Amino acid sequence: MDETAAAAQAQVPKTRGLPPVHLWNPELSGEIDILIRKDGAWVHEGEEIGRPALVRLFSTILRRDGDETFLVTPVEKWRLRVEDAPFVAVALTREAEGLTFTTNVGDQVTAGPDHPIRVAFGEDGTPRPYVHVRGALEALIARPVFYELAELATERAGALGVESGRAWFAIGEASR
Repeated sequence: MDETAAAAQAQVPKTRGLPPVHLWNPELSGEIDILIRKDGAWVHEGEEIGRPALVRLFSTILRRDGDETFLVTPVEKWRLRVEDAPFVAVALTREAEGLTFTTNVGDQVTAGPDHPIRVAFGEDGTPRPYVHVRGALEALIARPVFYELAELATERAGALGVESGRAWFAIGEASR
């Protein structure tokens, strides 16, 4: 695990689970001036939030409803902006049960039926790979991590893909 992933994982409390944001349905409180940039940085009122523990805390109360992302508590719901995905997968570990991704906020997910990998393509044709984290939230797989993933790929029916958690995920076309 690289330093970024190790630092992110160190922020995760070992004794508590995630809050049940899917059960909380307060009225919209408004918009909060927070932007999650495509590189995973959180910006509040134009300034990057420099405290990883605070970013981790906020990340635990994120929820995506449709095309919008919110910070949700039992009594408040604040809309924020996200340039791409709210998380970035910064590390990949190959384990017996599959491929485990660590995000920039310390979440770890093993790709499989409950945490699929998908690849979208930008207007310029560049791949934009994602892994499902929780709820409707995904992590953009960082370019170096995607390269690691591509090294593990095998060919099936003209596609390159990886197997994890008893599922196979296409990540590109096999070259001819």
